[in-house]
Amino acid sequence: MGDRLGLSEALLGILAALAADAPEITSSISALAQHHRTISASVVVGSNVFNLAALLGLGAVVSGFVALHRKVVVLGGFVAVWIALCCLATATGLFSTLEGFIPAALVLLAYLVIIGVRRSELQRMLLPERWLAWLGSAVDDEELELADAVRPTKGRPVDALAACGALVVVVLSSVVMERSGVQLGRHFHVSGVVIGGVVLAAVTSLPNAVAAVHLAAKGRGSAALSTALNSNNLNVVVGLFIPGTLIGLASPSAAGDFTAAAYVTLTVLVLFLAFARRGLSRRAGGLIIAGYAVFVAVLLIVS
Repeated sequence: MGDRLGLSEALLGILAALAADAPEITSSISALAQHHRTISASVVVGSNVFNLAALLGLGAVVSGFVALHRKVVVLGGFVAVWIALCCLATATGLFSTLEGFIPAALVLLAYLVIIGVRRSELQRMLLPERWLAWLGSAVDDEELELADAVRPTKGRPVDALAACGALVVVVLSSVVMERSGVQLGRHFHVSGVVIGGVVLAAVTSLPNAVAAVHLAAKGRGSAALSTALNSNNLNVVVGLFIPGTLIGLASPSAAGDFTAAAYVTLTVLVLFLAFARRGLSRRAGGLIIAGYAVFVAVLLIVS
């Protein structure tokens, strides 16, 4: 479908990330609609922490080394850290949901414009020539790997029907998972933060994890990084901020603050390791996974 619309490889990657995010987003909205606001926020933020460990950490361990272009790390990393900080500011009560949503959405929109426009249109933007040249080079590096990773064959009408059918199945399954998780949590007296931030977060993130590990094993490091970061960005803006602005989010709590802080910390750690070594080694991947294990252990304690 995206190919028929003439989307670039980078935008196809965004579309693929959004499709893979359907379980997290649906579970979050389902929980919010039932006034389980703690679980709603925990699913999104917890899945972002899990994504970093499973998509990039596990990918590096499996492949041995995930090579990355530094420009791709900087471009995608700036957007990822900005949105993660907006999420943290909102979770701690420093920003209202709307105040967190606006700057996050604006930066994400600017990023989508940069990676989506043609190079001739990019060069006409009112930015210094060196900036435009750098942005064009960074997008080219990302699309070079995404071309083989996400470029499909020519779409057919039946593909649209298949996509709609798959979306319905995913939405219904996600609602069932969320409600089952809530019931299990009540039965075993497990807090909503743990159910959402660990259990549902991991289960709903599996499609992204499988895709990213496959890309890393195939040597498509930049594509794996883009999948992880874009998935997290979309989770926050679409799955947390938009419904939260309309319905409201949970009040700040120690467990919620810690989850958001862990999201920011692990994001910065991943980007630092990726930039310093022009990729993620098996040791770096193990460090990222260890960071996630510490997050889960502390969350169990504080909740």
